[in-house]
Order: sequence, then C-alpha cells, then structure tokens
Amino acid sequence: MTRDRSADDSDDLELTIDQFHDACQQVGRPMLTADGIARTLDRSQDAVSDELEALVDRGDLESFSVTADPIVWYPANLEDLTEQERIVVFPKRREIVVDQPTQFTRAQLSQFAHLADANGKQGYRYVVRPEDVWQAPHEAFDDLARTMRQALGQRSEPLEEWVRSQWDRAHQFQLTTHEDGYTVLEAKTPEVMGNVARQKLDEEHVHAPISDTEDWVREGAAAAIKRILYEAGYPVQDHRDLDSGELLDVDLAVSLRDYQQTWVDRFAEAGEGVFVGPPGSGKTVAAMGAMAEVGGETLVLVPSRDLARQWAETIEEYTNLGPHQIGQYHGGQKHVRPVTIATYQIAGMDRHRSLFDDREWGLVIFDECQHVPSDVYRRSTHLQSQHRLGLSASPIREDDRQTEIFTLVGPPIGTDWQALFDAGFVAEPELEIRYVPWGDDQQRNAYASADGRERYRIAAKNHGKIDEVRYLLRDHHDAKALVFVDYLEQGRELAEALDGPFLSGETPHHERRRLLEEFRRDERDLLVVSRVGDEGIDLPTADLAIVASGLGGSRRQGTQRAGRTMRPAGGALVYVLATRGTREEEFARRQLQHLGRKGMTVREQTRGQVGSNETADSDN
Repeated sequence: MTRDRSADDSDDLELTIDQFHDACQQVGRPMLTADGIARTLDRSQDAVSDELEALVDRGDLESFSVTADPIVWYPANLEDLTEQERIVVFPKRREIVVDQPTQFTRAQLSQFAHLADANGKQGYRYVVRPEDVWQAPHEAFDDLARTMRQALGQRSEPLEEWVRSQWDRAHQFQLTTHEDGYTVLEAKTPEVMGNVARQKLDEEHVHAPISDTEDWVREGAAAAIKRILYEAGYPVQDHRDLDSGELLDVDLAVSLRDYQQTWVDRFAEAGEGVFVGPPGSGKTVAAMGAMAEVGGETLVLVPSRDLARQWAETIEEYTNLGPHQIGQYHGGQKHVRPVTIATYQIAGMDRHRSLFDDREWGLVIFDECQHVPSDVYRRSTHLQSQHRLGLSASPIREDDRQTEIFTLVGPPIGTDWQALFDAGFVAEPELEIRYVPWGDDQQRNAYASADGRERYRIAAKNHGKIDEVRYLLRDHHDAKALVFVDYLEQGRELAEALDGPFLSGETPHHERRRLLEEFRRDERDLLVVSRVGDEGIDLPTADLAIVASGLGGSRRQGTQRAGRTMRPAGGALVYVLATRGTREEEFARRQLQHLGRKGMTVREQTRGQVGSNETADSDN
C-alpha cells in the first residue's frame, strides 16, 4: 500500500516513492528527470539524484538514458500512478481526501471522520468534526491516534493536536451515581465546572454544589444537562448506575454480517449509540444483536402502529423469543411485556407514561430516531434505561437539529454507504431526474399566475407525469414498481390511470397488510404510495421506484424513497419526475445531490415528449 504525504508536511526527509508519484501527478507525466523532480519538490538536484538511485536499488523506480538528458526516472510499476491508494490531509480544514481507498482505510477513517462526499471519479472527502472525535470508539487518546496514523499512513501533527483538544473536551464532565442513589455531575477541574457548567446550568438542573468539582443533579434533569453541555462543546460521559430490569435471554436465529457485528461491538463498548446505514443494510437485525448483547427487557419506540406490528413479527422470526414475550402498545392493542414495541406518541402521553416509567428497561431502541429532537418525540428520551440505541438511514433534519439526535440517544455508529455498495451487501441504485413538460396548457397557465405553496402544488400534480409514469412502466415492464406521491388526489388519479391500488393513510390497516404481502410475495407488481410509505410502514424492496411528487420534502425523504430499491441483487432504478421550468427542478437536484454525495450515481435527463429523448444533460 502506498500513500501520499500530508499536503502540509515539509520535505525534509529522504525522497520516497510517494513523493515521486505526487510529483508525477503535479506535472501530468509518468516520467521525470532529476532536475524536473527537484524543481517540483523544491529540492536540490544533487540530493534528489542520490535518493533516486536509492529508490532504484529498492526496486521502486527504473531509469533509462536519453540524449536530451542523461537519465529519465519512472516507477517500476507504472500502474501505481493510477491504481494506488492516495491520501492527502488538509489539517487546517480538517479534511482528508482519498483516492482509490481500500476497505481497511475506509473502516479506519469511519472511526474518527465523517464521509462528506463520495465520488468515484473525484475521490472521497472526509471531514473530521468535533462529534466524530467525541464518539470515537477508543478508551484512550493514544489508541485513537494509532488508528489515525494507520488510516493516513503518516502522522499529521496539526490534525492530531486538534483531535486531542476535542478528545479532552469530551472527558471534562461525567454523570455518576452517588452511594446514596442520587445523580452527581462531576467536572475534571474546578475551572471547567465554574466557567462552563455553572454558567450554563441553573436551578432546574442542579442543586447546591457538593464540592468545587461536583453538583447534585435534580431528578429527571440528566438528559437536559447532557444536551446543554453538548451544545456548549462539552459532551458528558454518562457513568450512572442504572438498573437493567429483569434479565432476558435473547438468541439470534441468523448470523450478523461482519459490519453489523462491528456496530454491535461498538455499541457494547459505548453503552449507547445510533446505527447509521442505508436502507437494506440490516439495522433492525443489528438492533436485535444489541438486544442479545444487553440481555435485558427492551422497549422499542416506532413512528406508527404498522411498524410496531412489523417489529413484533421480525423479532419473533429472527430471535428465540415467543409471542408471549413480545407486546405491542399503541392505538390498536396495549400489552406491556419483556419486549414491548410502542409508538412515540403513546409513550409521550401523560396517561400512559407511568406504564413505561414503572419498568426499568435494559435497552430502549429509537427507530427512525431522526424524529427524536421534535417536541412530540423527545419526551420519550427521558425514560430510564441502562442502554439506548437509535436507528436511522439518514440522521439529518431540515431544521439543523440533527446534533440533538446524538445528544439525546448516543453517538453515531455505522459504515459509509459506499463501503456497503462496494462489498455487495447493499445494491447501488441508479438515480435519474427526468424533467417533464406540462401535460396541458390549463395547468401551465395556472402555475404562471399562482405564487408560493400553490405554485409548488400545481407543478407537483402536473398531468404530464401520468403519461411519463406510464412510459417508464412500459419501458420496465418486468419490474416490481413503487410510485410515490405527496397528494391524495394525485395518488388516486395515478392509481386509476395505471389500474393499480393506492396505499395511503386512509387505507385500512388490514388492507395495507394485504397489499404489502401481495407485493412482497410477487403477486402484485405495482403500488402507488403516499407519504405513509416514507417511514410509517416497512415497504418491501422494489426493482423500480418513481417519485411523481414530493420534491419539496426533506433530504431524508429522498433517502427513504431511494432506499426502497436497495438490495444485494442490484440493477434497481429510481426515477424522479420534476416539471420542467419550475422550482421542482431545484428541489430534485437538492434531494439527489445529497444521495450523490453518499456514492450513488445520479443522472439528469430532459424529455421533449413522452417516449423520446430530447437531451441528455449531465451526470452529477
């Protein structure tokens, strides 16, 4: 494995093959003279010539004589210039750019850096953020520094210095349990207690000081303290002695994939966390691995009763637990058992809250945990448990409150999407934005005279999209297809035009189950689905997804809909329809650029008329 030196390192060591490759890249030639490499690296020609000979002796370079210059130098294996793994570090920006990274490198980087962009042609761009350092799965900073050096193939002192400062911040405060049973906030020094905690917290959170470095914590205020200090840049280590409830022996009926086992191991080390991975990566199964690891009574919180039912069925299928050990608590039924699946809304209601408070859970699982920061859902994070685990394909929020997810639940744990694509665990769907002309002049004129939200609604319900959907379904006649809409009226029109069912929030629960099972068993190859399919139900995977409307929604919604085609078999397609010349074009690019940064291929195409190409724009 060969690697680049840091872009900020000075050239005060002997010449390496990595520097030679870097010089070749800069001048755009695979061969260099001693004078050429000396100028490129700002070194003396005499010193460079001796070091080039040393590289020849080691077998890294070869040379030959020409008339214009005594010697020309080139790599012993010219393929190294294009196929080698190359890493460049930018400490001031805390960015790492990687070309041709190996699985090992990506796995190491994911422990302390965030994958910001993944483009196979332009490389991978990682950013080291404070929260990435705070959640690094290491007991000591030296262990983290060793991981960084293994990933980068070098030591970047400026970057390590910044990472150490963030590591120190993450170990300034801890919550502990006093021998008398109450909770204590403890600071590392009197200075940080006085200048940070006692400036940020008030009587709602802590009692009078116990000492210069300790404060009593008011009952129920621990979560608020963690959030406030986290926002101040000081995450709190939670070392309270929480009861785990009754023991529960959970055995998995399936083997975890290697990356799922890694997620579970990191969760076990931290005691909390958020599994972050694309749809189809098996977060639910990994969560059951966490249940087995904890071995205690478990509460699973979900957005809807449909998901509660699906969780109950999945737990029964993949573990040794029987129906008498699995309960559901929502509007349809109310049973509290060793493993209970409840909706967020029910768990947050005062009249039901005591049922969950009276039981000391070993583990609370927050499914679709990107909702947790919202006012309705966050009350559920106050439930007492020894461990907490979140699941999310895309822990982002349009209100930029995503950091609260990790404050309230735990640090992010996951594998970058591109690594799962490359390993074949999850299929990489092809995404294409198709710009559709207006279906009739009446809608076009209505759009021109409307403004605000009404304009968006008219563009979303463009009748021209019905013909476009028909064309795509004909073009992929063997595919199982999901068609997504945001408007009930549009969904009914599409379902009627396509002679297929429309699944929405108005569809009775028994009818939803029947339609989904038929689709899952290949007895039905088309469903038109409203927003209820984004997160409220567990849709089966499909070969083809068509987003007819919904482009004004969140980036998370785009992720969920694209994710309905992700499965190991591959070959899936996602088409996003946007009315040409409207703001839908901007919304489409915003949603799909987010997916493009995760490593998916995104194309754009404008169609003059249904069934014929007008122009093929550009790949994102």
